Amino acid sequence: MIITTNTKSFDKQMNNIVQYAFGFLDGAQKGKTVFLKNLGAGTIDAMARYVDVSARGNPAALQHVYEWYQTGSPSSRLFNITYTVSNLGLSINSTFTQSRGIKKESNIPFYNKAKIMEEGIPVVIKPIKSPVLVFNEGGQTIFTKNPVTVRNPGGSQAKGSFEKTMDEFILRYFKQSFLRASGIYNYIKKPVIFKKEIKTGARMGRSKGIDTGFKWIANAKVSVE
Repeated sequence: MIITTNTKSFDKQMNNIVQYAFGFLDGAQKGKTVFLKNLGAGTIDAMARYVDVSARGNPAALQHVYEWYQTGSPSSRLFNITYTVSNLGLSINSTFTQSRGIKKESNIPFYNKAKIMEEGIPVVIKPIKSPVLVFNEGGQTIFTKNPVTVRNPGGSQAKGSFEKTMDEFILRYFKQSFLRASGIYNYIKKPVIFKKEIKTGARMGRSKGIDTGFKWIANAKVSVE
């Protein structure tokens, strides 16, 4: 007895599944830019909030990147964190903004407060409206006609502290906590939609794979409440 089996249908289905898998990878690659934009937006939001929390915990180190007397307040930040997406991947950048607040016993803003204190740039203070400069030091009122140089206007803890906090976020918090807390780690690790659409992929092949892969990576949500 001779038994013959028509495997054309089976072969076509298997070929479609293979093409679906390859298409899924290609679709994910096409959606990479969208994914990186989502990742960038979520990362800079978490990074700014990380600085806020760090500032409230250690105001002496980070008060200079906020308006006077508002350390750790999101509405009083003197820094902007942005991201760019290019063919090289995702880049995070930060810049300082001008201060508009006025410190007690002063009548003008310390415009470059964040940058000057972060970099530890000495400040020379000169009398403007009076021939004599008046200030308090060590509980005493000082009168002088000479310019006064403040070698470290932000204090010993301020210099480089913003950069250090940013580095801590990227090198420690981002790798150890953010990716998992945001849900993106498990989302990428387990592409549930691939299995969910595989029956359709067995019929449609590559085109379904591309569509599914693109949607999967583009819909990855990156945020931490």
